[in-house]
Amino acid sequence: MYNKTPKLTVVGAGPGDVDLITLKAVKVLKKADVVLYDALVNEELLDFINPNAELIFVGKRRGCYRYQQEQINELIVARAKTHGHVVRLKGGDPFIFGRGAEEMEFAASFGIETAMVPGISSSLAVPAYQNIPVTKRGSAESFWVITGTTKEHKLSNDVALAAKSNATVVVLMGMGKLPEIIKLFQQENKNDLPVAIIQNGTRSNEKVGIGTVDTILEVVKEKELTNPAIIVLGEVVNHRAVLANVQEEYSRELIAS
Repeated sequence: MYNKTPKLTVVGAGPGDVDLITLKAVKVLKKADVVLYDALVNEELLDFINPNAELIFVGKRRGCYRYQQEQINELIVARAKTHGHVVRLKGGDPFIFGRGAEEMEFAASFGIETAMVPGISSSLAVPAYQNIPVTKRGSAESFWVITGTTKEHKLSNDVALAAKSNATVVVLMGMGKLPEIIKLFQQENKNDLPVAIIQNGTRSNEKVGIGTVDTILEVVKEKELTNPAIIVLGEVVNHRAVLANVQEEYSRELIAS
């Protein structure tokens, strides 16, 4: 065990649906000696892991941290040196607000080989599962993906900039700041802009709330939406209803014929 080359592979687990993990990620999990996994990782994915590997849960739930980030970094280095191949399994894509880059830098500073397997990001896949494209010709030519909460636990200044644009805005980890986000869009006179809140996206317990900038807070309250959830603001949210109407119209015409 102890003569293995120390290595860290940061792996993206995808947004939640177990089938959305990549083949490359599964191959890496089968070769792992240690796997450190987060709370947003679907635990069904643990079935893919080498049965002889050590599994360590390092995620947080409802603000309660099992390990602080500094402890996770140190754990990666320690296990790599004693066990060999450490896999850091993270929800979504580890390079999109996942701190995967930080963990790789820390491991590399101790001479540990590093690698990264991208994951399907929740910022794109979760809206897509609800038939919401982040870009659509005539509706949005670009999109922003923004963290709702910075390391200082404040709302990112980029949200105010994004509110001024015509782009689709996807906010991750932003439910705690939703009233502030809505206020910024109201200040730009975007009161009727469509908004979607998607909780537990791509999972069997997914919940969705659709409204506008002016109504979404009431929708969230009514449907009891909370973290983990993604906020999507933009005209593309309407595509969900447009598609449903097209399908319904086709069905009516089929029956009539």
